[in-house]
Amino acid sequence: MTDKTVVVVGHGMVGHRFVTDLRRADITDQWRVVVLGEESDPAYDRVGLSSYVSSWDRTALALAGNDYAGDDHVEVRLGVRAEAIDRDGRRVVASDGTEIPYDALVLATGSYAFVPPVTGKEHPRCFVYRTLDDLDDIRAAADSSEPGSVGVVVGGGLLGLEAANALRSLGMTAHVVEFAPRLMPLQVDDGGGALLAKLVGELGVTVHTGVSTTAVQARHDGGITVGLSDDTEIDAELLVFAAGVRPRDDLARGAGLDVGDRGGVLVDSACRTADPDIYAIGEVAAVDGRCYGLVAPGYSTAEVVADRLLGGDRAFAGADMSTKLKLLGVDVASFGDAMGAAEGALEIVHSDPVAGTYAKVVVSDDATTLLGGILVGDADAYATLKPMVGRAIPGDPAALITPASSGGGIGVGALPDDAEICSCNAVTKGAICAAIADGSCDIASIKGCTGAGTTCGGCVPSITTLLADSGVELSKSLCAHFAQSRAELFEIVASTGVRTFSELIARFGTGAGCEVCKPTVASILASTSSDHILDGEQAALQDTNDHFLANLQKNGSYSVVPRMPGGEVTPEQLIVIGEIARDFGLYTKITGGQRIDMFGARVDQLPQIWRRLVDAGMESGQAYGKSLRTVKSCVGSSWCRYGVQDSVAMAVHLEKRYRGLRSPHKIKFGVSGCARECAEARGKDVGVIATESGWNLYVAGNGGQRPAHAQLLASNLDDDTLIAYIDRYLMFYIRTADRLQRTAPWLESLDGGLDHLRAVVCDDSLGIADHLEAAMERHVEGYRDEWAAVLDDPEKLSRFVSFVNAPDEPDPTVGFTESDGRRVPVLLGSPAMPGAPRHAG
Repeated sequence: MTDKTVVVVGHGMVGHRFVTDLRRADITDQWRVVVLGEESDPAYDRVGLSSYVSSWDRTALALAGNDYAGDDHVEVRLGVRAEAIDRDGRRVVASDGTEIPYDALVLATGSYAFVPPVTGKEHPRCFVYRTLDDLDDIRAAADSSEPGSVGVVVGGGLLGLEAANALRSLGMTAHVVEFAPRLMPLQVDDGGGALLAKLVGELGVTVHTGVSTTAVQARHDGGITVGLSDDTEIDAELLVFAAGVRPRDDLARGAGLDVGDRGGVLVDSACRTADPDIYAIGEVAAVDGRCYGLVAPGYSTAEVVADRLLGGDRAFAGADMSTKLKLLGVDVASFGDAMGAAEGALEIVHSDPVAGTYAKVVVSDDATTLLGGILVGDADAYATLKPMVGRAIPGDPAALITPASSGGGIGVGALPDDAEICSCNAVTKGAICAAIADGSCDIASIKGCTGAGTTCGGCVPSITTLLADSGVELSKSLCAHFAQSRAELFEIVASTGVRTFSELIARFGTGAGCEVCKPTVASILASTSSDHILDGEQAALQDTNDHFLANLQKNGSYSVVPRMPGGEVTPEQLIVIGEIARDFGLYTKITGGQRIDMFGARVDQLPQIWRRLVDAGMESGQAYGKSLRTVKSCVGSSWCRYGVQDSVAMAVHLEKRYRGLRSPHKIKFGVSGCARECAEARGKDVGVIATESGWNLYVAGNGGQRPAHAQLLASNLDDDTLIAYIDRYLMFYIRTADRLQRTAPWLESLDGGLDHLRAVVCDDSLGIADHLEAAMERHVEGYRDEWAAVLDDPEKLSRFVSFVNAPDEPDPTVGFTESDGRRVPVLLGSPAMPGAPRHAG
């Protein structure tokens, strides 16, 4: 029973992590949680803040579960700031005038953007780079400027380079000013910084290092002039301060809590302040005097405090400050003792300015132990080198950074079993190898078994190498009858014109086939032509659902789902559906895809039901097929006061274009008319979200056993470009995916991931865009409703009987019962169907 209250001040990434960890572990509901969040948005991914510039979708950065829906033990107050702490009365005074009593107080106030003492820094065209609101302000200023106008960023560290990239994305010309003699002075050395400046400069960013910003002056035309310490003056339209952050410890100072020499609330290894009822976590916590500015150490402090409040003894054991980043498209990594601060440390450098790479490893004075390193331009070796820090070097230290093309490089196989491959989830090489030995023979199964690779994904290349080195044969064969993969069979069918399973297996396979290859080939044949799936010998290849063009249910009956493009349906069609359900005694339900599902139909009743639906202007909703299922939409700008585009019209257009499209697995779409995302588009295989200037396209999201959010592929597309990109994406998926592979795991397994997919779809890197679009046009032109085609063909109609020897008798096996006032279908006997089901569902 809840009898204690913990107040959390701050609803950022670390504050959210604390609440999540506490609620997950607090199985007896000891604690009630009150969260004060100063921003209007609930917890979001501040590490990914720069991605907001490409979508301007505030919900895209939302952390999972940040509203704690359904949890009565968590109260979140957004837009409410903690003004003071009454330690004697154990109360927090909030900006809304309330006073909140606490048994424990957790300070997760994070940090604030540091603004150096520059004359004129208060000018309205000077900004900081810290929150979503900050980026909205920067965008507004950029939009009011001419394309190509100059924007100045003060700070050449991680945040500064991200801000520069944001300005470039807004159509501005960026200048970066860094006081230190090199960019990213905390992560790279002079050699790495020089190459980084060169690579960044080649992208059109002007870099000023070794100088400070002295003044900002207003110009008569509304712009500003930025003065530098070397007497350089830059005429600009805006300036962004991204010169670092400082712990936001003012609340703690006001309460008389001890702070560190360089700021931050002093806490011990339990993250407890001098007041035993007050804790500090994340960037504001100075653990034994040191603040940590990365999210991973922040998460560790959150875990510690959650454990302590539940009676545990977990302690903060320090943090790995290694980083691997991609800034303006340039790889940068730093790990261990990157600057060679250890006594007697030796540095080995490999610099290739032509290739645009810089690599340095720091080793012990006897050259036997790896201490740290820096990688710029190519950080592929990071996954192997980072776990080796503090360990004996297996061989020549120079081989650690010698290009593999020169016969150098040391692989992950040389690491000992206790080396940590996945630092996000503390998974060792030994654990991964054990999972492989136990039968986990692909990335997805290793992720599910060990948790490795499920957070940042940086260790996936190492996992792939361990798989390849394990001796486990990773067969690409579809089954015992085809040595080829599904993708290879697709290319064979497309290039040879083979149109039957018997010819394909005779020419390219062995034996008679099985329940794996037959439906797979049937799907390929359907994806490469507009032939009806029940034509000729194809009918015998189909699984049960496709065989009867309806979805088999657990009681042996079938469901009928007519298409309702975008969720639209006329009153007349609703009446017909109601009459059919009444006349045939069917159970009806609104589906999650904005359709009406009718359950309980017998095989012999299906054509009768279809006839009445077809006569009412409806068609098959493909709810039985590995094909496009639904395109869900909100009401969009037609009705909603927030809508910025006509999402319904777009959803109807997309559903009619891609209806009947056969694919390796089912496909679902969502189209939202604004960033409020009422159609839940980011949980779909194709998600389309309206912006004021077009559409954002998200891909490869889906539910199932491993739900996945869709990822942003392209932004602010016009209608024609959106359609072209979806055409290419879907046909590329259909051509290359494995059997029964949904889009999320397909993208995960795709070499190069989202970057490669974007290159293929948006940049036509493979030169196949026209071919993919032409293939889709053939599908669109050849589409015919499968229900109507059966009704027009006596031979196909003859399949739809309950008993082969008694076509006129009703099916006696399906009945209904009443449960809590609901009419529920039940199985009374054996399913009356010709043949046994193969792939129900």
